[in-house]
Amino acid sequence: MLQYHYMKMRRHWQLYLVVLLPMTYLIIFKYIPMAGIVLAFKEYNVIQGIWGSPWAGMKYFNQFFESPNFWLYIKNTLGISLYGLLVGFPAPIILALALNEVGNGLFKKSVQMVAYAPYFISTVIMVSILIVTLSPNVGIISKFFAWLGVENTNFMGIPGLFKSIYVWSDVWQFTGYGAIIYIAALAGVNPELYESAKVDGASRLQKIWSIDIPSLIPVSVILLILNLGNLMRLGFEKIYLMQNPLNLSTSEVISTYVYKVGLLNSSFSFSTAIGLFNSVINLILLILVNYIARRLSNTSLW
Repeated sequence: MLQYHYMKMRRHWQLYLVVLLPMTYLIIFKYIPMAGIVLAFKEYNVIQGIWGSPWAGMKYFNQFFESPNFWLYIKNTLGISLYGLLVGFPAPIILALALNEVGNGLFKKSVQMVAYAPYFISTVIMVSILIVTLSPNVGIISKFFAWLGVENTNFMGIPGLFKSIYVWSDVWQFTGYGAIIYIAALAGVNPELYESAKVDGASRLQKIWSIDIPSLIPVSVILLILNLGNLMRLGFEKIYLMQNPLNLSTSEVISTYVYKVGLLNSSFSFSTAIGLFNSVINLILLILVNYIARRLSNTSLW
């Protein structure tokens, strides 16, 4: 048996060489660093190092759970993530379906270019655009409301608007790029299905409902599982740059709290503990959603 596998490896050594490079990357930069998780259970000291530092047990987990604003951070994190998932997940699907109904003319290419372009804007530039656009003094939105007779409003300073500004700007930035995978899936649909539907007298909406949407379900389910598996891992950069003292009640999430309390104060054990907490929750969600998807749609990651 071993000789058989050895001969097989020699015959296909090129394929194993191709796999070796990404596997080496994963092992060095993903799996080996996992040993640092022990930092969450230690009273880390720079001089003594990770392995020489004394054990702290569940101290930093309890410190996080007993934080006065613990539930506020959880609420804000889940609120923004679920809002973004509810709005942002169907948006690329709708765009892909719409573009699929357009011919291969100039209009379709122009829409694709306009929709894809925002993806390549950096986070810093994106937030700068939001701040300038929504500025109470020079922002175009404020100018429009002033023209209507409404007094200048600091939109970035209104706590209730923070989630909407964050989520809808994400939709504008990532919808076009996210639609690519759905457009590719639609490109693989058998043309004979459309011809049969046309012969049967199906309308455009009926073809979308009966052919396009079912063909997107497997891809959609996989992406939905991955998105729900990262529900607690909300991006740090954009939220941190959008924060100001007026909107902290709705903009302070777990990642920004870790940065301010854990990293700025050099409490590496505390930040590691919260990161581990996030990872465990995400893992549980991933397994649970994958199980539900497999039972309901026969499509899953494993």
